[in-house]
This record gives sequence, structure tokens and C-alpha cells, in this order.
Amino acid sequence: MKRTTAIALATLATAIALAACGGGEADDGEPFSLTLDFYVNPDHAGVFTALERGYFDEVGLDVNPQVPSDPAAPIKQVAAGRTDLAISYEPEVILARDQGLDVVAVAALVNGPLTSLISLPEAGIETAADLAGKTVVTAGIPYQAAYLETILRRAGVDPESVDLVDVGFNLMPPVISGRADAMFGGFLNVEGVDLAERGLDPRVVPVDRLGIPTYDELVLVADRERVESDPEPIRAFLAALERGTYAAARNPQATTDAVLAAGNGLDPGLTGAEIDKTLPRLLPPGDRPYGWMDTGRWQRFADYLYEAGQIDSRPAAAELLTNDLLPPARGDE
Repeated sequence: MKRTTAIALATLATAIALAACGGGEADDGEPFSLTLDFYVNPDHAGVFTALERGYFDEVGLDVNPQVPSDPAAPIKQVAAGRTDLAISYEPEVILARDQGLDVVAVAALVNGPLTSLISLPEAGIETAADLAGKTVVTAGIPYQAAYLETILRRAGVDPESVDLVDVGFNLMPPVISGRADAMFGGFLNVEGVDLAERGLDPRVVPVDRLGIPTYDELVLVADRERVESDPEPIRAFLAALERGTYAAARNPQATTDAVLAAGNGLDPGLTGAEIDKTLPRLLPPGDRPYGWMDTGRWQRFADYLYEAGQIDSRPAAAELLTNDLLPPARGDE
């Protein structure tokens, strides 16, 4: 869940809970570190269900989830060999490769965009064209600013006519108070759900319905050399995570309990609603294996980032991802 401020408080709040869910005393399994993208949240449902049910233990891994001190840190930690896997974002993988970091995505955790344009009815934003003259709060992420410029130009709106305000994490208060007309960069399964649970009837439109090529919002990332020289622990991790994800989808209440236990201070009712919205997005599309990444989609999205001036060279999708470590395709247990 990509954000830009206040993560230190969430890190302190979840450290003890993470220790109880695999980050504490070592067992007989091989130590295996996983750096999360952000504090514990419903996107991690499969991870914490697998931990709670002992699936990682069964494949010989002592998995230790870690909350990052900075949302930009996980890929750098993977590239530096300080963590075995990291949860990050398809755009971040492409940017990292462009910056010379030899990392590769090994599985999709959420296989479609969560990033959305979110507004309340009183703002009167029915289409992107209605953003002209409006105030939009953002998280200050450069590639998301590129998304918004693309969306506005497609809708015939001069980007200069929209007042963009970087508020970091604090996307919701300006929209609720009416100081902003919309937020861009909130997640459909987090801010979108929160506003709906408050009875505010938000309009939530993910970016791939606004003209941005679709992409995998969250992915698992490894160092390429590690993938080539020692792939089996990663393969085992993904097999256990697949089991955890299918188990989570079958029992949303137990999944909610596992996430609440791991993430100290989460609101039970809101977390349950977020879990319900998130779980379908954690499963693979159609008959594909768990974690499947579509090379053609990745290429189209990388081409878009290049054409939008976010990266200096146009990469080949085969350099960015591998599906070789995924478990075989299968139905639900």
C-alpha cells in the first residue's frame, strides 16, 4: 500500500505483533526474511494466513515479516541482499531496473490496479473531464502524477487548470471536509472502503478505467542473482503463500482475525470490510497459476512509463519478471 509519511508510527505499532507472527523466536526452519511494502494491511492477507496456519513452517521456512522504515526501502533492501523478498509495486520494479538495480518480480500479489480517483457525490465529478478547476489531493508520487496528467489530457482537461496538493498519507481528511474535491492515489480497497463504511457513497475509479494501461499493483520482488543461484527457498515460499491465499479466500473472518492479530491497532469492522474487498484481487485470473504475471501487460505498462518520461530507457518485460518459480496452476483446494 504505497504511501509517503507517518510509517514510523505504524512500524512501532506492529513490531510486537509481527514478532508473534513469525518475527520472533527462530524455529528449525531456514530463516527467510520478507519486507512488507507498508504496515500490516489486508493486501497481506495471504501472508498472515500462511503464517497463522503454519504453511511456511511446513515447507521448511522460518518467515520473518518486517515493516519498512520507508516505503521506498524494500526494493533497495532486496538489491542489497538484506532481505530475501520484498513486497513492492510493478511501477517501482520498472523504476528500480531503470536505476540499475538488478531486481526481478517473482509473483503478483495483487494482479490489478488499486490506485484510484476517489471523490464524494457533492464534488460532482462524474468523469475525468469534471476535474477541470477542481482541487485534487495526491500522495506526491511522481509516476502517479504522470498517470493523472495522462488522464486529464485524455479527457481534454488542461492539467494547469487542476489544483494539485501533495498531502502524503493524509488523503481522506481534505476530501471529507470538502477542502479538496477528490483524491488521486488512494486505494479502492482502503480509502474507498473507509469512505463507504462511513456512509459517504464515494465514487471510486481505478486508474486502468481512466486510460492508464493495467498493471499488477503489488508484486513480490527478489534479487536476480538470488533467483538464478538459489531459487528453491523462494519457490517454497510462493507455494506456501498460495496455500495461505486460497485459505484466506475461503474464510474471510479467520483472515480478518489473522490480519488484526498481526497489525496492532487496526479497526476490526473496517479491516473486515477491507478484507472482503481485497480477497478476490489476491487470486490468479482464470486458470493461471497463483502469482501469474502477464508479460504483454508488463510490456505495455513499461512502454507507457517510458513514453510518459518516467524512465530513461524502454525495458523488455522479460528483464523485469519471471513466472518460473510459481506453483503449478490449480483450482481451489
